[in-house]
Order: sequence, then C-alpha cells, then structure tokens
Amino acid sequence: MGDIGIGLIGSGFMGRTYSETVSKYCRGARIRAVTGGRRAEQLAKDYGLALEPSVEALVHRRDISAVFIASPHNVHAEHAIAAAKAGKHILLEKPMACTVADCDAILRACDAAKVRCSISFSQRTRKCNRRAKQLIDEGIIGPILQMQEFALVPTGLSGLPTWQSDPANLGTLFGHAIHNFDRVRWFTGKEIKTVYAKCGSLTPGARVEGTSMVLMTMTDGTAVSLWASFEVPKPSFPRSQFTAWIIGRKGLIDLDAYGELRVCTDDQWKVVETQDPIDWAGKGFLDPVRLESYQLEVQDFIDAVAQDRPPSVTGWDGRQAVAAALAAYESSRTGKEIVLSS
Repeated sequence: MGDIGIGLIGSGFMGRTYSETVSKYCRGARIRAVTGGRRAEQLAKDYGLALEPSVEALVHRRDISAVFIASPHNVHAEHAIAAAKAGKHILLEKPMACTVADCDAILRACDAAKVRCSISFSQRTRKCNRRAKQLIDEGIIGPILQMQEFALVPTGLSGLPTWQSDPANLGTLFGHAIHNFDRVRWFTGKEIKTVYAKCGSLTPGARVEGTSMVLMTMTDGTAVSLWASFEVPKPSFPRSQFTAWIIGRKGLIDLDAYGELRVCTDDQWKVVETQDPIDWAGKGFLDPVRLESYQLEVQDFIDAVAQDRPPSVTGWDGRQAVAAALAAYESSRTGKEIVLSS
C-alpha cells in the first residue's frame, strides 16, 4: 500500500501545523491538496500542494483517502459530512462541531460511509499527560476521587484570531477548554453526568465569553471543577495554562502539561516527567517540541486508516466533549444544573 493521500481544509495556524507535521515527521501519508482560507495559496506553494477552489473539489480528488479539517468551528459539520459522503476518512480539529446534533450527523455520515473519524485532542499526546494517564491506569494513586482542572491563559481575548471572537464559533470555553472536558473523560474513564457553570467575560464589549467556572460530576460520582479564562492578568498564575490537580484514594497528582508532572504517594512529591518548553519566541509555533504531540496523534490516525482499525481518539470522544461544554453554557444561561443523557 502506498502513502495515504490527504486533503487539507483550512490554511491558517492549524493548517500549517498539519502541513509541517505530515511533511517532516509522519510516515505513510502525504498531504496532496489544500482548500479554504486566504492563506491557502501560500501554503500550497510552501509545501508543494495542489490548490483546490472548493471543499467539494478537494473531497472528490481520487488521490485523496483522508481529509484533515482545520476550518472554523461553525463549518466543521458541513465540511466533515461532505468528506464522509465522498468516502474520505476524517481527522477533525476540536471542537467537533457547534451542536450535539451536528456531531451526531457527522457520526451517522461516517458510519454510513464506513470511514474513520478522529478528533484532534492533541493534549492526549503531550508528554506529561500521557505519563499521568499511564500512572492512573496502573493504579499508582488509586481510584480518582476529585479533580481540579485549570486552563488559564493571559493573552487576553484580543490575542485570539478574529474568527474565534465570532459568536458563531461560540467562546473560549468551547474552543480551548474543550481539551479539559476531554481530559476529564480520558483520565477517569467515565462520562460527565452533570454540569453546573458560570460563564461570562471580564472584558468590556467582549463578543464571546472569556472566563468560566464549571462544576461537574462523573457517572461514578467523582467531582470535577474547571476554571478556564483568557482574561487573567499577565503573567497569570504559575503552572496554570493546562493543569490538573488529582486526588486519588492512595495519592496525588499535580500535572502541568507544559512543565512538570509531580506525583505524591508516600508523603513526598516527586517529579516523574518533564515537558520541554516550546520556543515560541524563536522557533515559533512550528517548534518540533510543539509538533511532537501532533506527530503522535496524526501518526495514530494514519496507522488506523492503513490498518482499518479505530483511531485512539474517536468521533464519540469529540461528541461527548461538545455535549459537556454546551451544557456549561446552558447552565450559565439558565442558572440550573444540567444533567447529560448517558
């Protein structure tokens, strides 16, 4: 079997991330064409890709077996369903879609076409997160009893791309802390059952929410809280950009996905894993340190397609994270705890 041909929808930050990752760090696949966005022409020139005029034209290319979707959130469903109907496997940027109904429509389209669907939850492949998951699964800290999740980013809402401040793509809890909702399910192995939240903005005139506090319970009763904000004054709190404090029956985990993983099982904290820093100022967003997690997730997807097996992250994972994030918005709007269907 030759290299798997990939079509790319979206030419911005993540479109270039995938182009760099596949071309330099992955085996068994090649991006062949791109469409969408004002930077598509330049991306095509930089990576030797065909430039297609539309999504329809791209998904019907015979040399493409899979499609990577890195377009704005509000068109994910449209693009994913088009790809599935054309018989293409799908790697879809998080969040999966802007409604649960759209997520379900994507899953139905993939099932009907018998194609694989994976969601880009790249935090699952960051070094400290992978190690923490291993320790949890090995029972090092015992059953999880409580979790505190943090996603505190001091860039301010003005530091986000313009399209992410468009209410059509919802807000920062949905666009970024969706990783936290996924990590909670991944670490505990349970579904999120109830959600109570307060979501709003500390920035005058903001078009989307920038700060949220969420309280969840899992199906086994485990309590989880999440504090997410893009409106924290610089330099923010130490170790808080993508962090988790986890209480187990036998021990504790203090996880900083961009720093150290610390574990306490005998009344002493030990550093058991360290993530090298990303050189944002020098190498920028294509720093190989940042791309390592994308290499791992993309390679898993490529291998899943080649081996005809489910990818490690499934469309159902994407659907469930969306359901929980939208429940947080509903709770904030209604003032009520939202119970998710199992």
